[in-house]
Amino acid sequence: MNIATFSGPPSSGKTSVILKTIEALKQRGVSVGVVKFDCLYTDDDILYEKAGVPVRKGLSGSLCPDHFFVSNIEEVVQWGKKLNLDFLITESAGLCNRCSPYIQDIKSICVIDNLSGINTPKKIGPMLKSADIVVITKGDIVSQAEREVFSSRVNSVNPKAVTIHINGLTGQGAYELSTLVYDENEEIDTVKGKKLKFPMPSALCSYCLGETRIGEDYQMGNVRKMKLGDEDDR
Repeated sequence: MNIATFSGPPSSGKTSVILKTIEALKQRGVSVGVVKFDCLYTDDDILYEKAGVPVRKGLSGSLCPDHFFVSNIEEVVQWGKKLNLDFLITESAGLCNRCSPYIQDIKSICVIDNLSGINTPKKIGPMLKSADIVVITKGDIVSQAEREVFSSRVNSVNPKAVTIHINGLTGQGAYELSTLVYDENEEIDTVKGKKLKFPMPSALCSYCLGETRIGEDYQMGNVRKMKLGDEDDR
């Protein structure tokens, strides 16, 4: 079974890109399933069900969705194997730009849209920097010059990635992506023992553990203070 992880900022068009890519894969006789990870709510699973795609969703609640992803990915892989899927797609919430649930030897795709601003590629961090493929969406809404500048910014952040433009409405570019993400010669039976491409933050502070009171007396663990310049005025 092939596996790929799609990640990206909210509303970047991940689900639309995945659905169009699945359409292209089905035309080649590839059976595909999806597991959607999110934080508090998602109805994307309904879209996949309507498209006839086996789907499961996991909501992390008060936990970081990417940490939740890593804690459950092996069970997700075994679910895909039980269904005899050719290709399993996991879709991450992408809420934390510092985190990234990408796994070594598993294709990682970052979806980012032209409307997010030309400096967005510099803000996303490992989610973009460690991706194998970067999908840029909503190019039909901006000018050619804006598309080229945005693509250049993406390339400066991750020059090793394959960059592809996809229209989530028409599906233009989705077939090309399907040929990149699926390789019938690859076979993954488990992700046990595999490593993340980039380490996630592991230190804990009081607020991670449920503290709600504000003030230095209640701040323990990993605490970082801003330099506001007051020290220089003393």
